Amino acid sequence: MKAIVQDRYGGPEVLRLAERGEPTPGAGEVVVEVVATGVDAGTVHLLEGRPAPVRLAMPLKGERVLGMEVAGRVRAVGDDVTDLSAGDAVFGSARLGHGGLAEYAVVRRDRLARRPPGVTFGEAAALVVSGSAALKATQAARIAEGDRVLVLGAAGGVGHLAVQVAKAAGAMVVGACSRTKTDLVASVGADEVIDYTAEDPLRRGPFDAIIDTGGHRPLRALRRALTPRGALVLVGAEPEGAPMAGLGRAIVAAMLDPFARQRLVMLASTESVAALDTLAAHAAAGKLRPVIDAEYPLEAAAEAIARIGHGKGRGKVVVRVRPE
Repeated sequence: MKAIVQDRYGGPEVLRLAERGEPTPGAGEVVVEVVATGVDAGTVHLLEGRPAPVRLAMPLKGERVLGMEVAGRVRAVGDDVTDLSAGDAVFGSARLGHGGLAEYAVVRRDRLARRPPGVTFGEAAALVVSGSAALKATQAARIAEGDRVLVLGAAGGVGHLAVQVAKAAGAMVVGACSRTKTDLVASVGADEVIDYTAEDPLRRGPFDAIIDTGGHRPLRALRRALTPRGALVLVGAEPEGAPMAGLGRAIVAAMLDPFARQRLVMLASTESVAALDTLAAHAAAGKLRPVIDAEYPLEAAAEAIARIGHGKGRGKVVVRVRPE
């Protein structure tokens, strides 16, 4: 099969197109014939090996195929997988090193769900990691009907989906983004859109919840913009060059949380069947739809990753491996 492989850390330029053997499923696994794969911020972090804990927790040994967000058709199943058959349309989170930037990917059954009706493979792929993070963020914030919610980085891969999930929960959503992306945030249903280059969105507080996918504001300022028992959920990274990248503020928030009336959440999102099924239900009901900023062929995967790296993203970027 054709695959885009990484054998050293660096930018998109270290990726190369290679031929690899088609994988076979192990126990509890499914091989997916990839139609599309989403490109998320985690792909950039794995490629660059940052922050440092990434290299310790997920070391690069030999060649690795990136791309966790996978949508396609079942190619083969492990002996103990009995509820899926060849040809079934699915979407899910690929196994590290055997990802969706290839013609076939390996996915654990407990991280795989059926593609929702009326949703393209490209849209389904775009929901896997970013959608799961958006869903977990709104759940962690305990957003309820009538809550006033601020989403920082509302035009990004997680942010624009968090706007929609919060709206589905009945919240009044304020989305903050740069001037060139305000149209996107308005299009996904934000009640108010703020150009953060012209106005500090925190001044519109107090908010019942803040979902921060951007990571550029200090904890103290974020907490001042919350109600006394509001929730802050930290999803995104900090500015380039910050110590420990996105982990710095999140660790401090987790340490402060037991002593604060406000809830300060360091989000650790994983993809699960339950989360994917919830996303599929929202999508099938018309409450959730990813915005696809651009699609690239497999051979141009490096360009796709370059497009979303370091806060340049607008909605989602998808790599198209096969026609729908």
